[in-house]
Amino acid sequence: MRLAIVCWSVPSLRAANAVLAFPGTFRNAVTAMVTKRWAAGVSATPSTGRRPSICSCLPRKRISPKFPTLTDEQVVLLSDIASTGFSGAEAAPVRLGDAVVVFAQGPIGLCATAGAKLMGASLIIGIDGDDHRLAMSRRMGANVVLDYRNVDVLREIKRLTGGGADVAIEALGTQQTFESALRCLRPGGTLSSLGVYSGKLQMPHDAFSAGLGDQRIVTTLCPGGKERMRRLLTLVECGRFDPTPLITHRFSLDEIPQAYHLFGERADGVIKVAIKP
Repeated sequence: MRLAIVCWSVPSLRAANAVLAFPGTFRNAVTAMVTKRWAAGVSATPSTGRRPSICSCLPRKRISPKFPTLTDEQVVLLSDIASTGFSGAEAAPVRLGDAVVVFAQGPIGLCATAGAKLMGASLIIGIDGDDHRLAMSRRMGANVVLDYRNVDVLREIKRLTGGGADVAIEALGTQQTFESALRCLRPGGTLSSLGVYSGKLQMPHDAFSAGLGDQRIVTTLCPGGKERMRRLLTLVECGRFDPTPLITHRFSLDEIPQAYHLFGERADGVIKVAIKP
């Protein structure tokens, strides 16, 4: 079969039996999916109105001659949430033995948690207010999970880390999570932001140690490209990362409205939805 990995410039898809598309080529990948009825994984962030991103592959076909054992559900999340989440750990960068806090354990935050583990963090703390996502956070590699509904998160982070985290990854995109991520850092720590901020973002001077804390703030977009995809596929093939637990619900192509409603309402413990013909 022929596999088309769609990056920033889109090749002809007519001869391809499967396509892996990064978010920048969303429209072309959707067209291919609809016309050829490929299976698809769709992700969106209803709170910020981001357009969905898509990665699709033909069911019951080999995804690539180089990766003959991988299934659709093993690869469908790689081009967007896995690449984005991992980049939060990479951009910091997380170093061996670091203490890392990940604010928000949605799909991208969970991949950031997995990425921190892959990068060699010794302590990973996952923050969320959803019991299902906190349980998944442990599964993705968090040593400790904190429910912000029941605990003073900042105080507990300072206690667990002995003064502050080396890296805080912000994976939601709100003023509160950004500020909390900044306040939990040790002097010289790094805030790695994956959030998409829809309003004015402020940085209180005390949260930033009045600029004297030698702290860094870094941001990143979803890294793309064929080499990036090859590396992500290799991680899955070698058993270093398993994205399949993140797919909690499955719908047919004709049931997309119900899938979006479920995902938008965060009902029934949903994390990611897979759409199949």
